[in-house]
Amino acid sequence: MDVKRAVEKCCFFTHNVFEYKGFSKAVVGVSGGIDSAVIVAICAKALGPGNVHGLLLPYGDQHDIDDSREVACKFGINFQVIDIKPMVDAFPPVEAIRCGNLKARIRMITLYDKSMEIGGLVVGTSNLTELMLGYFTLHGDGACALEPIGHLWKTEVRQIAAELGVPEKIITKAPSAGLWHGQTDEEEIGCSYDTMDIILANPLINDFKRAISPEEKIIIIDDMAASLKLPIDLIDKILTRMQKNRFKSEPPMMLRR
Repeated sequence: MDVKRAVEKCCFFTHNVFEYKGFSKAVVGVSGGIDSAVIVAICAKALGPGNVHGLLLPYGDQHDIDDSREVACKFGINFQVIDIKPMVDAFPPVEAIRCGNLKARIRMITLYDKSMEIGGLVVGTSNLTELMLGYFTLHGDGACALEPIGHLWKTEVRQIAAELGVPEKIITKAPSAGLWHGQTDEEEIGCSYDTMDIILANPLINDFKRAISPEEKIIIIDDMAASLKLPIDLIDKILTRMQKNRFKSEPPMMLRR
């Protein structure tokens, strides 16, 4: 990948979307992770740091808050810290997955309320790997007006992060959605992002995107395993997750007049 060119395209896209929609201010949820740090840097370059408003939304005393502050200060954006713990804890206790979705949706409510306050657009922080796997919360971190890195694999995001000047410790830290204590993306999914990107970028994935029979699925997985020299059960796990979460990327269905 031409890293400088990739950064230019992301910034050009972001600037043009804001101009097209008639907005000048961006709202970004700053999590302390690489994706949100890259989005902060892109928005600061495309719109000017003074037009970027970062919300740091920890659940209680979350350790990532220090990294979030460092990113906000490094790129010179406006930022505000709002503890979402009182809002989350107002709901009855639920299991970890549901609580994680609740946190993500409360964060997005807070981001959209801020966008209304300042007259801005909420900028998404999802990459192509996450979008293809459906690894986001519907109406949570999946809600936004634009996705400047939605066309980039996670491994490509790491490359442009270095070009943009994201701190090294954020580039190398274990990716986490921060949905529960100790959660990491790769442990939850059961695969490294490097391997996920290899699987999802394989041309055979195009056959998997259409409606296929169980028999066709087995053939595709076998072919991918052979060509990539990866375990069949690993490829099956990744493609099954992609298939299961496909509904998240589909618009609401309705009758046609």
